[in-house]
Amino acid sequence: MTSEAEGCVRVAAVGDVHLDADVLGRYRPALEHVGDKADMLLLAGDLTRHGTAEEARCVAQEFGGLAVPVIAILGNHDYHCDQQAEVTKALEDGGITVLEHSGTVLRVGDVRVGVAGAKGFGGGFAGACASEFGEPEMKAFTRHGREAAERFGTALAELDCDVRIALTHYSPVPDTLLGEPLEIYPFLGSYHLAQAIDATPGVGLAVHGHAHAGSERGTTPGGVPVRNVAHPVIKQAYNVYQLSSVLTPA
Repeated sequence: MTSEAEGCVRVAAVGDVHLDADVLGRYRPALEHVGDKADMLLLAGDLTRHGTAEEARCVAQEFGGLAVPVIAILGNHDYHCDQQAEVTKALEDGGITVLEHSGTVLRVGDVRVGVAGAKGFGGGFAGACASEFGEPEMKAFTRHGREAAERFGTALAELDCDVRIALTHYSPVPDTLLGEPLEIYPFLGSYHLAQAIDATPGVGLAVHGHAHAGSERGTTPGGVPVRNVAHPVIKQAYNVYQLSSVLTPA
């Protein structure tokens, strides 16, 4: 699993940039040099403030036309105004690949790197999770999270590649939520996402956002490194990770 330049696959990632016209240009100076440091850039959702097409065009202007492929998923903010189709189109018009229960494969040197992406959903984690029991509203909430994770798992498994990356907005593990109030964990992620990741061989990295007050590092029960790349957590335009047997910041 090597790139020609660095001896590894270098993955840049950030989420929760919450762009609109007022902050356009905040990230671009650092992004102009991303090609020197990474082989791809992943955007882990909440790219806009309120999920409007106008805000999405700001994202496309900020993150489009870079020296590396840019792959994104949407977050809950990007759905707020029910314009997710328009948001997706604006991003794609800017040259950004947008995934939702789907995947794409990039070639880095001789390595085929597959990225599967989905927003994901909440539901909680072992010992403190919702169940499909009781009122129809509770069953619908829980079912949506489970079904979203299952569709994401299918996209991850169907990638024809050498190594896989899982890209979500909601967290697959509680580790990267440390710092957030325990009461809101069920709204920040779901163990179903970790199950989907661990059920698929060859996943070298899982990336998410959403948890602004969380922690950067975690691991799925199956041993896959998980990184929370929400901008308020990493506090820079992006972090770069090396996709190898031991994942470390570049």
